[in-house]
Amino acid sequence: MILRMTLATLIYVIVTGFLWKMCHKKESFSTRLKIIIGLIYGGSAVLANHIGIDYGSLVLNVRDIGPLAAGLFFSPLSGLIAGTIGGVERVLAAEIWGIGIFTRWACGISTFLAGVLAAILNRKVYQGRRPSMTQAFFLGAVMEVFHMYAVLFTNRDQMNYAYYVVKAAAVPMIVFTAIGMTLCSAVIMKLAGETSDIGWRVPEEKIPVTVLFQRALLLVTIGLFIFNFIVSYNLQTRLTTETTSQKLEFLAGEKAMVYYESGGDIERLKAHLSEQINYEDYYVLVDAKTGQIVNYTDHDSEGTESPSLTEKQLEEVKENAGGGAFVVDYPVLPWTAMIASANIGTDYLLLAVREMDSIYDARSSSMYESTLSDILMFTVFYMLVAMLADRLVVRNLHRVNTSLRKITGGKLDERVWVHTSSEFTELSEDINTTVTALRGYIDQAEQKMKEELKLAAAIQDSALPKNFILPTKNIEIYALMTPAKQVGGDFYDFFYIGTDQLCLVIADVSGKGVPASLFMMRAKTAIKNYARSGSSPAEILQRVNNTLCEGNDAEMFVTVWIGILDLKTGQMQCANAGHEYPVLMRANGEYELVKDKHGLVLAAMENIRLREYSMDMEPGDRLFVYTDGVPEAINVKEDAYGTDRLVDKLNRIKNAPQEQVLEDVLQDIRNFAGEAEQFDDITMLGLTYLYRTDNPQTE
Repeated sequence: MILRMTLATLIYVIVTGFLWKMCHKKESFSTRLKIIIGLIYGGSAVLANHIGIDYGSLVLNVRDIGPLAAGLFFSPLSGLIAGTIGGVERVLAAEIWGIGIFTRWACGISTFLAGVLAAILNRKVYQGRRPSMTQAFFLGAVMEVFHMYAVLFTNRDQMNYAYYVVKAAAVPMIVFTAIGMTLCSAVIMKLAGETSDIGWRVPEEKIPVTVLFQRALLLVTIGLFIFNFIVSYNLQTRLTTETTSQKLEFLAGEKAMVYYESGGDIERLKAHLSEQINYEDYYVLVDAKTGQIVNYTDHDSEGTESPSLTEKQLEEVKENAGGGAFVVDYPVLPWTAMIASANIGTDYLLLAVREMDSIYDARSSSMYESTLSDILMFTVFYMLVAMLADRLVVRNLHRVNTSLRKITGGKLDERVWVHTSSEFTELSEDINTTVTALRGYIDQAEQKMKEELKLAAAIQDSALPKNFILPTKNIEIYALMTPAKQVGGDFYDFFYIGTDQLCLVIADVSGKGVPASLFMMRAKTAIKNYARSGSSPAEILQRVNNTLCEGNDAEMFVTVWIGILDLKTGQMQCANAGHEYPVLMRANGEYELVKDKHGLVLAAMENIRLREYSMDMEPGDRLFVYTDGVPEAINVKEDAYGTDRLVDKLNRIKNAPQEQVLEDVLQDIRNFAGEAEQFDDITMLGLTYLYRTDNPQTE
């Protein structure tokens, strides 16, 4: 039986997994598809009606999985169709082919209502979502509990056989239907790439309040059910025992009255007892002196001779004669029984007997029915409380959290509007008041920051040289910086060293904003101080590097290109600390990249060594240096401006004045970027060496 029930259950699981795999990629089920799914599950329910599992004199099946799976995992319409087909066909199969006539109405109603229940839960509770594995197990079990209760309810005139059916079928059908629904849910979760809800080891802070509440409610409901069952069981047992005792006492006394009314005729009493045979009680007439059983009626015969009671047993019967009934386990009686005894004159004792199994069968039948009805009642209680908690608390919490996520995401104009109760109204108003105050503080902070940034930008801008008309007439120079933010990390500088050398510097500090600006000012000052000490470009950068490494907790760094031009000879000594390649144009030639030797960026580590190189500037030669904001500028397609486009642009305007060259390059970058935001500072410096002179002017 177990193997065949397992196979029948797995067929439903396989069908569910196959249908889900075929249908889940569709954004929505069409009506046609819903009907097809309903027909498939309805057909499986019909098949289960005709191919059941023999179990004694009964035929078991897991038919109700069909409409439950169709309605819960797919659509309400599918569940209704499957339940209607399975339920109606179950009744017709009994009427036409005589299949399961006794339980036809119970089974038909149960299958139909399985589809109805699944449809209602899908639409009203889950709202298109799927039940978890735990919920699927619970729903499958409860549906079969209703099935068993329906068997008892629809067969009131044959309660003994109905009780036998329920007692035999309840456990396998409830267990396998519940397991089948659980496996269907597990397969769908696996195919959908979701995780199981059974993991109780999940940290509590990650468990939704809905799950925590449902767990607590389930434990309370189960506790109440167990308590109710224990109380009911004890009451039913006591009531059955007391009722049976009173009846046996009455029967023993009634038969004793027959003896006395007949004038003490023992033979007449024996004849009367032989006529009083039923399927619950029987009588034993015992010789009060010897304990010999002289008359014995049971379910199978009118009277048989039986052995004697022992002396102790006889004494016990005499002591209780005319008193209450009591339970005995005498070898002369075929069962453990409850007896009531009465004196028949002085020579005999009459025992009214009912076997204990018969007594407890009535109690068990009643308990089965009350237990099944209690399960249904507590299930309704659990679902109603869970639904109310979800509607009144959980959904409103989700609404509040949705608004809070928008607020924490930066949408400070979002309003929390949950006024379903005084508590949620107060919570909404408190959050809105807090956000309004926060928005005011943020506005004030932003305004203060803007003012500070303007001041920092003004300080930074004032630190950059703006006078491009040099005392030395053989040099044309121009530079510009366009920060990505109000305060950038790029800088340029040019200044005289002595009377016949001009130092050119362009640098790019990591980061943006005020921190980059402060680091930039520190680097700029250090470079100028060490340059005027007479050091070479490589020595200057090496000393600056060690200075910047001190106290560099923020781990910032700076790329630098430095060149010292001898105004007399045109020779320029250069060093490059991780900066962009310079672009050089020879007189009457083209702009070309000078792929010089790069050293390590400054402030990365102490005591670095940098290489130095020289360039001989001839009259008419041009030099263009820049930061990475130029080649790395991107457009809306995220294409980079690049050095090739830069060199091409320079060559198209190579004879223009340096100011025009830089402004045209900047405009070309802006045209290329279009609506794309500038994400890095753009800094450029251009120089033209006009002619050599033996008498350069000083500052």
